[in-house]
Amino acid sequence: MNRDGPFWEWPLDKLDRGQWEALCDGCGQCCLHKVEDADTGEIFHTNVACKLLDLKTARCTDYANRRKFVPDCLTLTLRNAASLDWLPPSCAYRLRAEGQPLPEWHYLVCGDREAVHRAGMSVAGKVISETVAGPLDHHIVWPYGEEEEEDGEEEDG
Repeated sequence: MNRDGPFWEWPLDKLDRGQWEALCDGCGQCCLHKVEDADTGEIFHTNVACKLLDLKTARCTDYANRRKFVPDCLTLTLRNAASLDWLPPSCAYRLRAEGQPLPEWHYLVCGDREAVHRAGMSVAGKVISETVAGPLDHHIVWPYGEEEEEDGEEEDG
Protein backbone atom coordinates (compact mmCIF):
# COMPACT_ATOMS: atom_id res chain seq x y z
CA MET A 1 0.00 0.00 0.00
CA ASN A 2 1.33 3.35 -1.01
CA ARG A 3 0.86 5.68 1.94
CA ASP A 4 2.23 8.74 0.25
CA GLY A 5 0.19 11.83 0.80
CA PRO A 6 -2.10 12.70 3.68
CA PHE A 7 -4.07 9.89 5.35
CA TRP A 8 -7.42 11.39 4.33
CA GLU A 9 -6.55 10.55 0.73
CA TRP A 10 -5.94 6.88 1.55
CA PRO A 11 -8.57 4.18 1.05
CA LEU A 12 -10.81 3.92 4.12
CA ASP A 13 -9.72 0.36 4.85
CA LYS A 14 -6.14 1.56 5.41
CA LEU A 15 -6.99 4.01 8.20
CA ASP A 16 -6.45 3.33 11.88
CA ARG A 17 -9.14 4.27 14.41
CA GLY A 18 -7.70 7.72 15.11
CA GLN A 19 -7.47 8.55 11.42
CA TRP A 20 -11.01 7.24 10.87
CA GLU A 21 -12.39 9.45 13.65
CA ALA A 22 -10.42 12.43 12.33
CA LEU A 23 -12.31 12.28 9.03
CA CYS A 24 -15.41 13.72 10.68
CA ASP A 25 -15.75 17.38 9.72
CA GLY A 26 -18.07 18.15 12.65
CA CYS A 27 -21.03 19.26 10.54
CA GLY A 28 -23.52 17.40 12.76
CA GLN A 29 -25.75 16.40 9.85
CA CYS A 30 -25.60 12.72 10.74
CA CYS A 31 -26.92 13.61 14.22
CA LEU A 32 -30.24 14.85 12.86
CA HIS A 33 -33.31 12.65 13.00
CA LYS A 34 -34.67 11.28 9.77
CA VAL A 35 -38.22 10.16 8.97
CA GLU A 36 -38.81 7.14 6.76
CA ASP A 37 -41.98 6.78 4.71
CA ALA A 38 -43.37 3.38 5.70
CA ASP A 39 -44.80 2.77 2.22
CA THR A 40 -41.98 3.95 -0.04
CA GLY A 41 -38.93 3.72 2.22
CA GLU A 42 -38.02 7.28 1.24
CA ILE A 43 -35.94 9.09 3.86
CA PHE A 44 -36.82 12.65 4.83
CA HIS A 45 -34.43 14.92 6.69
CA THR A 46 -35.51 16.99 9.69
CA ASN A 47 -34.11 19.93 11.59
CA VAL A 48 -34.33 17.95 14.84
CA ALA A 49 -31.05 17.05 16.51
CA CYS A 50 -30.17 14.23 18.85
CA LYS A 51 -30.45 15.27 22.48
CA LEU A 52 -26.66 14.98 22.84
CA LEU A 53 -25.82 17.40 20.02
CA ASP A 54 -24.58 20.81 21.13
CA LEU A 55 -26.78 23.07 19.00
CA LYS A 56 -24.21 25.89 18.93
CA THR A 57 -21.15 23.85 17.94
CA ALA A 58 -22.72 20.84 16.15
CA ARG A 59 -20.58 18.49 18.24
CA CYS A 60 -21.71 15.60 20.42
CA THR A 61 -21.66 16.52 24.10
CA ASP A 62 -20.78 12.97 25.18
CA TYR A 63 -19.34 11.20 22.14
CA ALA A 64 -17.49 8.54 24.13
CA ASN A 65 -20.65 7.46 25.97
CA ARG A 66 -23.27 8.31 23.35
CA ARG A 67 -24.47 4.72 22.88
CA LYS A 68 -25.29 4.54 26.60
CA PHE A 69 -27.68 7.50 26.30
CA VAL A 70 -28.78 7.01 22.68
CA PRO A 71 -28.77 3.25 22.04
CA ASP A 72 -29.76 3.63 18.38
CA CYS A 73 -26.96 6.11 17.63
CA LEU A 74 -25.45 4.90 14.39
CA THR A 75 -21.75 4.20 14.23
CA LEU A 76 -20.31 4.83 10.79
CA THR A 77 -18.19 1.91 9.65
CA LEU A 78 -16.24 0.88 6.60
CA ARG A 79 -19.16 -1.38 5.71
CA ASN A 80 -21.96 1.18 5.94
CA ALA A 81 -20.21 4.42 4.90
CA ALA A 82 -20.87 3.83 1.20
CA SER A 83 -24.39 2.46 1.60
CA LEU A 84 -26.12 5.07 3.77
CA ASP A 85 -27.84 7.19 1.14
CA TRP A 86 -29.02 9.71 3.72
CA LEU A 87 -25.46 10.79 4.55
CA PRO A 88 -24.92 14.23 3.06
CA PRO A 89 -23.00 14.32 -0.23
CA SER A 90 -20.34 16.36 1.60
CA CYS A 91 -19.74 13.70 4.30
CA ALA A 92 -16.06 12.77 4.40
CA TYR A 93 -16.87 9.11 5.02
CA ARG A 94 -19.22 8.98 2.04
CA LEU A 95 -16.82 10.91 -0.19
CA ARG A 96 -13.84 8.72 0.66
CA ALA A 97 -15.91 5.52 0.32
CA GLU A 98 -16.75 6.73 -3.19
CA GLY A 99 -13.08 7.54 -3.90
CA GLN A 100 -13.73 11.29 -3.95
CA PRO A 101 -11.54 13.99 -2.35
CA LEU A 102 -12.55 15.96 0.71
CA PRO A 103 -14.06 19.41 0.09
CA GLU A 104 -11.79 22.44 0.35
CA TRP A 105 -13.54 23.61 3.54
CA HIS A 106 -12.82 20.33 5.38
CA TYR A 107 -10.52 21.09 8.31
CA LEU A 108 -8.03 18.39 7.28
CA VAL A 109 -7.62 20.16 3.93
CA CYS A 110 -7.68 23.81 5.05
CA GLY A 111 -6.49 23.50 8.66
CA ASP A 112 -9.47 25.40 10.09
CA ARG A 113 -12.16 23.59 12.12
CA GLU A 114 -14.49 26.59 11.77
CA ALA A 115 -14.49 26.43 7.95
CA VAL A 116 -17.33 23.87 7.94
CA HIS A 117 -19.54 26.44 9.67
CA ARG A 118 -18.56 29.33 7.39
CA ALA A 119 -19.22 27.14 4.35
CA GLY A 120 -22.80 26.64 5.56
CA MET A 121 -22.37 22.87 5.82
CA SER A 122 -22.84 22.68 9.58
CA VAL A 123 -26.12 22.42 11.47
CA ALA A 124 -24.81 24.73 14.22
CA GLY A 125 -27.44 27.34 15.03
CA LYS A 126 -29.90 25.88 12.50
CA VAL A 127 -31.57 23.03 14.37
CA ILE A 128 -33.59 22.28 17.50
CA SER A 129 -33.22 19.54 20.08
CA GLU A 130 -35.39 16.46 20.09
CA THR A 131 -36.22 17.35 23.70
CA VAL A 132 -38.42 20.25 22.52
CA ALA A 133 -39.30 19.36 18.94
CA GLY A 134 -42.55 17.45 19.17
CA PRO A 135 -43.59 15.25 16.22
CA LEU A 136 -40.74 14.73 13.75
CA ASP A 137 -43.03 14.91 10.73
CA HIS A 138 -43.58 18.60 11.57
CA HIS A 139 -39.86 19.26 11.04
CA ILE A 140 -39.06 17.83 7.61
CA VAL A 141 -36.53 20.00 5.75
CA TRP A 142 -34.11 19.81 2.84
CA PRO A 143 -30.62 18.50 3.70
CA TYR A 144 -28.09 21.18 4.60
CA GLY A 145 -25.85 22.16 1.72
CA GLU A 146 -28.35 21.04 -0.91
CA GLU A 147 -30.54 23.43 -2.86
CA GLU A 148 -34.23 22.67 -3.18
CA GLU A 149 -34.77 21.69 -6.83
CA GLU A 150 -38.00 23.66 -7.08
CA ASP A 151 -36.60 26.68 -5.23
CA GLY A 152 -38.44 29.78 -6.36
CA GLU A 153 -40.83 27.97 -8.70
CA GLU A 154 -43.80 28.35 -6.37
CA GLU A 155 -43.28 32.11 -6.19
CA ASP A 156 -43.46 32.42 -9.99
CA GLY A 157 -46.85 31.11 -10.43
